[in-house]
Amino acid sequence: MRLVTQQEFGGPEVLQVVDVPRPTPAPTEVLVRVHAAGVNPVDWKSRAHAVFLGEPPYTVGWDVSGVVEEVGFGATGLEAGDEVLGMPWFPRAASAYAEYVTAPSRQFVRKPAGLSHVEAAGLPLAGLTAWQALVDVANVRSGQRVLVDAAAGGVGHLAVQIAKARGAYVLGTASAAKHDFLRSIGVDEPIDYRDENATATDLDVHLGLVDERSDLRWLPAVKEGGLVICVPGGVAPAVEKEAAKRGVRTAGILVEPDRIGLLGLVELIEAGQLKVHVDQTFALEDAAKAHEVGEAGRVTGKLVLTV
Repeated sequence: MRLVTQQEFGGPEVLQVVDVPRPTPAPTEVLVRVHAAGVNPVDWKSRAHAVFLGEPPYTVGWDVSGVVEEVGFGATGLEAGDEVLGMPWFPRAASAYAEYVTAPSRQFVRKPAGLSHVEAAGLPLAGLTAWQALVDVANVRSGQRVLVDAAAGGVGHLAVQIAKARGAYVLGTASAAKHDFLRSIGVDEPIDYRDENATATDLDVHLGLVDERSDLRWLPAVKEGGLVICVPGGVAPAVEKEAAKRGVRTAGILVEPDRIGLLGLVELIEAGQLKVHVDQTFALEDAAKAHEVGEAGRVTGKLVLTV
């Protein structure tokens, strides 16, 4: 099978396509023929330096949409021919930039019939990050005010829709050029993050998807007893200190495989309350180009490799 790998850390140019033997599913695993693989910031960060995978050689990528080709001994719930999506193994290597992937059967769920493989590949990692932050950690409820930072991005645009589905009033930051997109996905109050005078008030939850500086900027808008969730890198000491002074709670999360969360996301999709916006697609051989586009930081929604 074809697989994208790297022998060293570096820029997108270190990614190369090679031929390797097709894997065989171990007990409780399934072999999935990959139709599409999502591209996420953790992919290019892992390509450039040590994050979770140790030293190269290895293959990045965790988002998978495809068809079950073979079922290992003892695996239940899925059958050969099932169309599935999942985020297997994270943060261990899933090697999703490939024609085939093996992983535990319960790290996949059946793909909704109305969702294309390309859209499905953009859902798992970003969707589970948003779900675990807003549902499991924050328990967002009807009437609450939620600010989603970088609301037009991969995690952000899904987080907006999850919060709206739970009845929240949603504020979202993005450049002014993306405000029409924000409104189209349910943002009640778009905010231009480039406007130094832009403000927000009385927030119950701030979902921080940018960095420490941005978290500190919006923290004063969170009311006492509210919650700041910091995703990239967790809660910075300066954020934790300032939040404590204001009586604001903090939490950091790292997404993890989650069948219950995937089922929740699928339910929202089937109810018409959640859509995956795919900005661009690339062939597997063009993974380096996908990384270049992603690292430029202007993507609306998701980037996806077609296999």
